[in-house]
Amino acid sequence: MDLGAPASARPAWVAAPWLTRGDWEGFFALFVDNLLQLMLIAVLCPAVCGIPADYVVRVILPGAAVSVLFGNLAYAWQARRLMARTGRTDVTALPYGVAISSLLANVYLIMGPVYVATHDWHLAYHVGLFACFLRSVLEAGAAFFGGWIRRHTPRAALLSPMAGIALVYVALGFVLEVFQQPVLSILPLFILLVGYTPGIRLPGRMPAGLRAIAVGTALAWGLRGTGLVHFDPPPAAGLIWGWPRPVPLLDFVFSALGLKYLAVILPISLVQMVESLQVLESAEAAGDAYDTRASLLTNALGGVVAAAFGSCFPPNLYLGHPAWKQLGARSGYSVLNGVVTTFLCLCGGIPLILSVVPLQPSMAILMWVGLALTAQAFTDVPPRHAIAVVLGFLPMLAQWGLGILKSTAHAAGVPLASLVDRFGDDFAVRGLIGLSQGSLVSSMLLTAILVHIIERRFDRAAFWALLASVFSAIGLIHAFRIAPEGILPVFGWLASPGFALSYLAVAAVLVAFHWSRRNLPQP
Repeated sequence: MDLGAPASARPAWVAAPWLTRGDWEGFFALFVDNLLQLMLIAVLCPAVCGIPADYVVRVILPGAAVSVLFGNLAYAWQARRLMARTGRTDVTALPYGVAISSLLANVYLIMGPVYVATHDWHLAYHVGLFACFLRSVLEAGAAFFGGWIRRHTPRAALLSPMAGIALVYVALGFVLEVFQQPVLSILPLFILLVGYTPGIRLPGRMPAGLRAIAVGTALAWGLRGTGLVHFDPPPAAGLIWGWPRPVPLLDFVFSALGLKYLAVILPISLVQMVESLQVLESAEAAGDAYDTRASLLTNALGGVVAAAFGSCFPPNLYLGHPAWKQLGARSGYSVLNGVVTTFLCLCGGIPLILSVVPLQPSMAILMWVGLALTAQAFTDVPPRHAIAVVLGFLPMLAQWGLGILKSTAHAAGVPLASLVDRFGDDFAVRGLIGLSQGSLVSSMLLTAILVHIIERRFDRAAFWALLASVFSAIGLIHAFRIAPEGILPVFGWLASPGFALSYLAVAAVLVAFHWSRRNLPQP
């Protein structure tokens, strides 16, 4: 709302309730997503980075809670302001929480290698803090040209990568978990599908997400020991109070060693910014047009807050705004998520929940979010752009396939390089790896090129092809090398010369088409 406008010109504050039935539904969906990320922090920090589990519970999780609370309250207030500006009461706050992509990048690409090289978990932890802080500062700077990117990027190019992530990593990833335990999961899944279908109202006042979790928990404990379900909960732990601790400034100076990982931090920052832009585009397509700069700055400030209070894991805007909007969530679900997540992190209650509630019914909620988000990429773009959306899925599928290949090599105790040498030609493994590198960015580029070709805007298609050539040349997409320790990204000039030259040739051909476009039929 423009506070500088005359009082008569300002929109009246909308008397919208802070909590609705849909807010409770949205809260359970968002909270479960946040809970899964916090579980990963609790498991991976000790296992990969050597950080003591007690330190994770007492310091890192409370720091993450402060950042999640900050962002959830900020985006809830932003939604209320949009309600006032538009006079609508159906505005849905942007979903927010710990980002899985930066979480895994910090653990496996930054903190883990430091710990392996030095066996000093303090050093690994502080380098992770610095990476979190630096990534957030870079994203804050990018907020000032994020709006320009949104205005000049086709909607399909922003929605397709997001839908690809939702389909491959959310919908498909969690549906496999659901169908691995059918007795425990199928009934809760269809309770969700019925309860989340627009126009269907289940009897009673209990949210569909809570119903599904309650049914799944009852099945897990009632059928435990029969062989029909596999549910072996960890022993319950006592509550451990851990209060947020501000990190001294000297710790950031000490951890400046993180600058050597700038080649990892920069692409992750770019990916996070693009993902945030895609979330904003998705929200606008669903009817909620948020200010780009304010949204990105709030997102970046959340990461600064995380680092300042001891968390190495910057939060981020979550994919799936249309799914939460379809549930009827407004602004209250964001406040609920921030408050409940903070309470559980401060009191060490997350391990206690995991000792009682099975994960599979919770995963069904995330699967539904992934399906809704994938559907939006097709329903909110012109039908003729659907083929470009599908093209944008391919880099995500390649990344997923590469993940399976890595897991297979690790389980077999075989170096990945030997698998590539043995089966590379038969299964086009090098093509799989090349397509998977920088998948989020290359998905957007490929989709944008094809959208402009479909619209006969060959000059704009040539610009995106030229951009793909530059990104290939400096190593942001397609560039890699296979080493004994695995697949490593390559950054630097002409990091991927074959792709760079190929995209440059595509740009030249498209420019030629542009000059002869008057002879081509219009769509």
